[in-house]
Amino acid sequence: MVAAALTLASYALLGLLESNLLRGAEADALRQAQTVARLAAAGNLERVRPLVHGVDFVQVVDADGRVLLATPNLAGVPPIHPAEPLPSGRRVHTWKVRPLGDEHRQRVVQVTAQTPDGILTVYAGTSLRDVDAADDITTAALAFGVPLLLATVALVTWRVTGRALEPVEAIRAEVAAITDRDLHRRVPVPATRDEVARLAQTMNTTLDRLEASGARQRQFIADASHELRSPITVLRTQLEVALAVRDPQLLPELIGGALQDIERLQQLAADLLLLARIDAAQPVAAVPLDLTALVGAAVEARVGDRVPVRAPQAPPLVVSGSELWLTRVVTNLLDNAQRFADREVRLVLRAAHGTAVLEVTDDGPGIPPEDRERVFERFTRLDDARSRDHGGAGLGLAIARDLTAHHGGTLTAEDSPGGARMVVRLPLAPTGALSAPTAPTGPPARSSRSRPDPGTS
Repeated sequence: MVAAALTLASYALLGLLESNLLRGAEADALRQAQTVARLAAAGNLERVRPLVHGVDFVQVVDADGRVLLATPNLAGVPPIHPAEPLPSGRRVHTWKVRPLGDEHRQRVVQVTAQTPDGILTVYAGTSLRDVDAADDITTAALAFGVPLLLATVALVTWRVTGRALEPVEAIRAEVAAITDRDLHRRVPVPATRDEVARLAQTMNTTLDRLEASGARQRQFIADASHELRSPITVLRTQLEVALAVRDPQLLPELIGGALQDIERLQQLAADLLLLARIDAAQPVAAVPLDLTALVGAAVEARVGDRVPVRAPQAPPLVVSGSELWLTRVVTNLLDNAQRFADREVRLVLRAAHGTAVLEVTDDGPGIPPEDRERVFERFTRLDDARSRDHGGAGLGLAIARDLTAHHGGTLTAEDSPGGARMVVRLPLAPTGALSAPTAPTGPPARSSRSRPDPGTS
């Protein structure tokens, strides 16, 4: 591209140079020819003065082709242009006039004038020796300079591009060397503050997220292993005791305890499977749902709750999502509230600013402000001993938040005059989007009669 641009520029330069020089030579010849034509028209042809600077010759020819006047260097030379003279006016030609003994081109101006003796044609010419010399010198200079300039541009471009891409190569080499066992490594960030530096910063941010994700995964596996090991250990102990004890009266109690631990293992496995599906970002079955009816059905299905659930009447609110997963959100929040409430759990559903707001409030000890984000972490218990007594594994609120986020909403723990207050916000569906209920999809729902879902508060 640079070579093509330089070639075009060279041709343009040569053309402009020759055009300017030709205009200068033509102006001198035209001035001389017009002066001679005026004298011929006035009948004073014999008063022609010496040639002006830059003009090489003058020749005057009548209508019969006879030379009436010529400069010494054209003495005895027939008319330069044998054609019949033109009417009054002027023309410009570029010829090689051999009689002058010069191989250079001549710029000849032809002026026709009406005189008392008839029509006369005046020829005035100037050599293009300087024009040709300038063209030759400029062409030689360009023939030498353009390749040199092109080579210089190529070299500079190569070096500059190489230096500009050195940080990119360093980033590539570092990323290629990073494996899943050394995600702590980071790519070098150049001090250029340009796009490459921003690329390196973005790569390091991505590596930060990958490292954090790996750490969370390892912690999740460790916590899950710990949670599974505890009921398995208790179950094994109970079975060993059942084998060792021969008293038939103790067998129902031992077998009942073993069944409870098996049920806890089943619940924990189901929760872990659900979390894996959420982490895999599986799409939600976006079905318009009446959230008010869904919440009412979830409350009515809770038989034998420790404390009553108060749910004031709410207007119909339509959202899009999975009926099963949104029911799981409501169930987990109610389970969590039941676990720590003293006398009452209150559920409020309303619309605000284009969102459906679901509030679940209990009158228990509440959540300290500094722990209102930590309670949504997986396997987190603010009161470990009490949560274990209630069968919680610290997954209920984590699952509820992940499911809410999967539906484009939020779940937060907010201020409350007393107890804990969990607030779910979901975007409302367009008006008229509600359709007939469809069969739920997703993991099986847990029975309302089972032990409370793991949670924290």
